[in-house]
Amino acid sequence: MIRRGFVLCVIALLLIATVVSVWALWRNQPPTAALDPAGQGRTLLEADFLGTLLPRQQALLRRLEQRLTQNPDDHEANLLKALLLFQNDRLDSAITILRDLTKRAPKFQLAHLVYGDLLVARFERLDQLGGTELLATLDTGEDGQEIENLRREARARLRGYLSLLREQKIPAAFIALNPTIKYALLVDKAANRLYVFRNAGTGLPPQLVDDYYVVLGQKEGNKYRKGDLKTPSGVYFVTGHISDDKLPIQYGTGAFPVNYPNAFDRHLAKTGYGIWLHGTDKTLYSRPPRDTEGCVALTNSELLRIGRYIEPGVTPVVISGRVEWISGRQWLDRNIELQSMLESWRSSWEKVDLASYLENYAPDFWSGRYDLTRWKEYKTRVLRWKTHQSIALRGISLFGYPRQGSEGRKMVVATFTQQYRSNNYNGDMQKQLYLVKDDSRWKILYEGH
Repeated sequence: MIRRGFVLCVIALLLIATVVSVWALWRNQPPTAALDPAGQGRTLLEADFLGTLLPRQQALLRRLEQRLTQNPDDHEANLLKALLLFQNDRLDSAITILRDLTKRAPKFQLAHLVYGDLLVARFERLDQLGGTELLATLDTGEDGQEIENLRREARARLRGYLSLLREQKIPAAFIALNPTIKYALLVDKAANRLYVFRNAGTGLPPQLVDDYYVVLGQKEGNKYRKGDLKTPSGVYFVTGHISDDKLPIQYGTGAFPVNYPNAFDRHLAKTGYGIWLHGTDKTLYSRPPRDTEGCVALTNSELLRIGRYIEPGVTPVVISGRVEWISGRQWLDRNIELQSMLESWRSSWEKVDLASYLENYAPDFWSGRYDLTRWKEYKTRVLRWKTHQSIALRGISLFGYPRQGSEGRKMVVATFTQQYRSNNYNGDMQKQLYLVKDDSRWKILYEGH
């Protein structure tokens, strides 16, 4: 930690030196236009995809302006706005934004780096972020790795934000949200992005209300073992909140644990624990894209911001290797198809139609100590004594399970309150089903509480 702090301190001092020296040069030379801003933007970010942004640039700038209207202290929005203005041949405006940003967020190392680069870019062409002669002397060894981490962060932030520029805007992760769920969180590991969606009501798709850059596990892929440094993929729920006074400094302003491993993870014999949404070491502003032991980390100010959306025990967190986005028509079709399947299961159970009821279960079904054979024996024995039943499913939620976490299967998690009445038993319980579609029909893979 001491070494890390020392390196960051050195980089900060050199960035300040870069700004000061170039600013002096700026004042002594006549204004000139930046050389090929669009080309410079692509070069600095090492991202050819940036060139495809131009036809949609105004739309993206409008979205950034909306973010800043809602939250003037959105430092990422200011950084991205400056980068886009630079590419659009508005270098002076970009520098003004960054000068103000570095004053308001002095720990934001990436903002300092980009600010220095844009000052230098007025007079010479740079090959990459942090490509000034002054910083080039550091671009080796451990110090050089810190600069490369900032480059990776810049690319991840812009790539994640550009992922919002798509025609299909509904995540397949949220097919239905019951009224008690006001907001749902979605993490896209491929984009280093966390999205906050608002429940728009029954029969309506969720609405995106916020999004953030996030830091993930040091290793790519899905988590399987304790200590593998990977972030899991799956459907989880926030289980609580840990305040910063109960945490080591590296976790920042707090943490929201999630219920990894979930029922499916345990069935796959996955190990590990302590997967949290948490903040950043208070000596830093942000971290490189892959820098945690498996958790999802945000800046401290952004963790406090998403805390407004989270209700422990209620708020879902879907973590996906790569988010699937679908059209409104696809979303509605999936909703209807899955609701119909659940109604068929409920109805056949209520009518004590044992054959139809059991047809709703997958061959590899499990529930606690039961497999499909034992489940059939159990249900045959129980239903033999039923003279009447009344079964209702209330508050149904449907979550599309990420393919990376489902072993490639098409899977959905259904949660609801089951209200059961019969001649010999009455009871309400929270029920969870894992549904799979291996052929043309959805079936129950798991049933539990």
